[in-house]
Amino acid sequence: GNDQVRFELGVKALDPDIAIIAPWREWELKSRDQEIDYAAAHNIPIPVSHSDDYSMDRNMWHLSHEGSDLEDPWNAPQDKMFKVTCTPEAAPDKDEYVELEFVEGVPVAVNGEKLSPAKIVEKLNEIGIRNGVGISDIVENRLVGMKSRGVYETPAGSIIYYAHNELENLCLDKDTYHYKEGLAIKYAELVYDGKWFCALREAMDAFVNETQKTVTGTVRLKLYKGNIISAGAKSPYSLYSQEYVTFGEDEVYDQSDATGFINLFGLPLAVRAMMKKGTLK
Repeated sequence: GNDQVRFELGVKALDPDIAIIAPWREWELKSRDQEIDYAAAHNIPIPVSHSDDYSMDRNMWHLSHEGSDLEDPWNAPQDKMFKVTCTPEAAPDKDEYVELEFVEGVPVAVNGEKLSPAKIVEKLNEIGIRNGVGISDIVENRLVGMKSRGVYETPAGSIIYYAHNELENLCLDKDTYHYKEGLAIKYAELVYDGKWFCALREAMDAFVNETQKTVTGTVRLKLYKGNIISAGAKSPYSLYSQEYVTFGEDEVYDQSDATGFINLFGLPLAVRAMMKKGTLK
């Protein structure tokens, strides 16, 4: 799987002289069931059994589910699978609001309470879990190109991601925001492929850190039955100006300025149209 690549690339980046012993590539065990039988035969305690439906990995950020009936992408996840969050149907019929404060792109407070990063994740997990937030069912592309399906429960991660994106929309100019959106795909690919310690990832960090200098403010979200809904955002570095974008009467924008801009901006389209009509000189 992908994990062996990630572990070994990390080792090679930190100390290439360390010898790596990978039993999975040497022994005769070919399946998860055979591994469970081996552990039982040798009195090795493990937290899984043949009755467990899914292969699961868990940390404070998420719980992943793979295997069993999920291997058929037509099968919907069963409610019994979820161990962290409740299903949207089981969530309360009343919405809940949460405010998340950021300083230079980093979450620092929940509902006005200053907390450490770990405590923020714990707090948002509590809030997200009871509202059925954070279920993600995806087909991913593994490192070697094969597709696999996984269902993830990540309440806090989903809330932080959504709130951070809302604040970036408010504080970053269009070009920076769009470029960072594209860069994020490559960044995620590097991390997914086990290249955390590569030079490109470090260089990307420098770019991201620069973009986050103005991503400071507060985002309010409404959580309701698995949904995360924007409910307000504010920042001292907001690039949003009601005066410039109002649909009402304003005194900061001369409407006649648009004529020249549109003529120049649309010139390539006009030239192409004339070429197609045979009227281009």
